[in-house]
Amino acid sequence: MKISELATKSQINAKTIRYYEQVGLLKAPQRASNGYRHYQPGDVDTLIFIRRCRELNIPLDDIKRLVEVQADPNASCAVVDKIIAEQLAQVQRAQRELALLEQSLQTLASCSAEQVDQCTILHKLKAREG
Repeated sequence: MKISELATKSQINAKTIRYYEQVGLLKAPQRASNGYRHYQPGDVDTLIFIRRCRELNIPLDDIKRLVEVQADPNASCAVVDKIIAEQLAQVQRAQRELALLEQSLQTLASCSAEQVDQCTILHKLKAREG
């Protein structure tokens, strides 16, 4: 199949598919005599897998390892478990940071002044700590 068909089936645009080939996430396709890339049905599955990993914000290097580990169906799942555990920990850290950010913004978000020079939010942001 041509790249346009692969893009439609995988829901990934052609430019991104070519990028994934460049960085080694997707193996280089065969080329027809006219130079067009010719993809296999398995490439759709690989791209859907990559897209789902990207939706989970898994870094490209880790996705590459996840793609590679699938080459040996009898291999240990330890690499997969480690990558997912690390990504979960990253998400949990981000949630904690966002909760602190939300708390800080809630503390700031109360100003009854009508003019900028009286704005308590701006005064709090300018204030020196300590």
